[in-house]
Amino acid sequence: MGAIHGRLAGSVYLFSMDWEKNIITDTAGIREILSNLRTIAVLGIKTEAQASAPAFYVPSYLHSAGFQVIPVPVYYPDVTQILGQKVYRKLTDIPAELDLVNVFRRSQDVRPHLEDILAKKPKAVWLQSGIRDDAVAETLAKADIKVVQDRCLMVEHRYL
Repeated sequence: MGAIHGRLAGSVYLFSMDWEKNIITDTAGIREILSNLRTIAVLGIKTEAQASAPAFYVPSYLHSAGFQVIPVPVYYPDVTQILGQKVYRKLTDIPAELDLVNVFRRSQDVRPHLEDILAKKPKAVWLQSGIRDDAVAETLAKADIKVVQDRCLMVEHRYL
């Protein structure tokens, strides 16, 4: 297992040379992520006012299932709490370590969050159903962060 150094927007990161193992597509890999899951930051979470949106009801389900859900909305600048939890505007502002960043952003809107995700260094990043950015996934995987793309965390949790 080797590593190389990489640079992104002025920051230096250590990149894994066997990064493909961090792209998770199988049930066993998903089960492993879920079995170690406690703290989830939800990037792009919606508010209670959008209760019918997946970006609200999926985190709400996870919260009710006993996970610590940390809201990181992209919009709603006046909102200070979602699901009774303090809102953070950037992942790096969250004082806790993150097991997972659950992303609710359009595929083309994921890349602007890459530096924040890399700086926070969660154990895994989960791009919800319909969300895929292979270049971002590769960069995260090379930084030794597990990545799941285009799958619903709620569906997988219920299934497994």
